[in-house]
Amino acid sequence: MNPDKLKELTTARTRVAQLEAEIENELRKELAGLPARFGFNSTESFISAVKAATGRNRGPTGGKKVSAVKPTKRRKRAKITDAIRAEVKKLVQEGKTGLVIAKAVGISLPSVQNVKASLGLVKKKK
Repeated sequence: MNPDKLKELTTARTRVAQLEAEIENELRKELAGLPARFGFNSTESFISAVKAATGRNRGPTGGKKVSAVKPTKRRKRAKITDAIRAEVKKLVQEGKTGLVIAKAVGISLPSVQNVKASLGLVKKKK
């Protein structure tokens, strides 16, 4: 190994560490000056204004505890009766779309598709 190259490497690493420290100090000074630059007399009032501007107090839940967020209510599973099957068949024969049938009968679109498939009313893919 070349001792001159090792010395050069050590010098370069020292210079990088110095530059990193200078940048860190500049960033701290810049951050410390932000409240005054925007007309606030304290860091706390600046932070409160930033929180108010973003519409939340802290974190992704807006200051609420995660357990306080209500879960969405799951939809009750539809019971597909013979009457529903007959109504779906009638509407399909009238040329209604799946979405229109789902809204008219009160079941989901996938349920309409399942009923149509069970009745043999679905066109087969080629």
